[in-house]
Amino acid sequence: MIDRSFLFVPGDRPERFDKALSVQAHAVILDLEDAVAPQRKTEARSAVATWLRAAQARVYVRINPLGTPWHEEDCSVLASPAVRGVMLPKAESAADVARVAAQLGEGQDCIPLVETVAGWFEAPALARVPRVRRLAFGSFDFMSDSGIRGDGPQLDTVRSQLVLVSRHAGLLPPVDGVSLAIDDATQLEADARRSLLWGFGGKLCIHPRQVPVVHAAFAPTEAEVAWARRVVDALAAGPLGAIAVDGKLVDKPVAQLAQAILQEAAAG
Repeated sequence: MIDRSFLFVPGDRPERFDKALSVQAHAVILDLEDAVAPQRKTEARSAVATWLRAAQARVYVRINPLGTPWHEEDCSVLASPAVRGVMLPKAESAADVARVAAQLGEGQDCIPLVETVAGWFEAPALARVPRVRRLAFGSFDFMSDSGIRGDGPQLDTVRSQLVLVSRHAGLLPPVDGVSLAIDDATQLEADARRSLLWGFGGKLCIHPRQVPVVHAAFAPTEAEVAWARRVVDALAAGPLGAIAVDGKLVDKPVAQLAQAILQEAAAG
């Protein structure tokens, strides 16, 4: 099963690092960028480096973008074996992403965060950089940069393109942007379910309470699992002829979808 939830933790709040791991998010991201005020950047980097030296689990680190005063020193923490990989914000250039990715070691990967119009147009190139395993979408920053006023259907084209670009490049499905719904589980579930339906493979989270809701939203529903079982059972009973389930013909893509749903359900 691929990682579904990516939980951000402010890099200047080291008391929260271990707590974030206990939430059982699929991935934890120690954040040196947006979650940290400029005057606390150095303190945050030091806190992250100290924690990584004794870490019992591997995490991602979101560094500050190229061109900022903190970027080069942020990259110094990536050498730690406790770093799973790096999330690179404001990714707009394949050459810049490659420069950061080249600093990674064995078993580490890079997640470019597409959150500007320029980054979106360069997404096909970003997806081809070695060590990039998946893209992530910074929807609210993208709205600010593009002038689009809405995180729903207004961004359908943008989301679809990131999904298709990832698929064409052989990457894992991309990670969708955050939802501001922290205390509204119904809205968060709807947001995460929309991400799944549009082809995303996971979602960025900004609060521990969002993690279990995201996991539930990405899991197959009981109805989906029941349908998938009917399809698989029908194929097993009559593999040589045309097969219909619930009045609809089962072809190869439908069979593959059913098998994928059952595999996802089995993985928990």
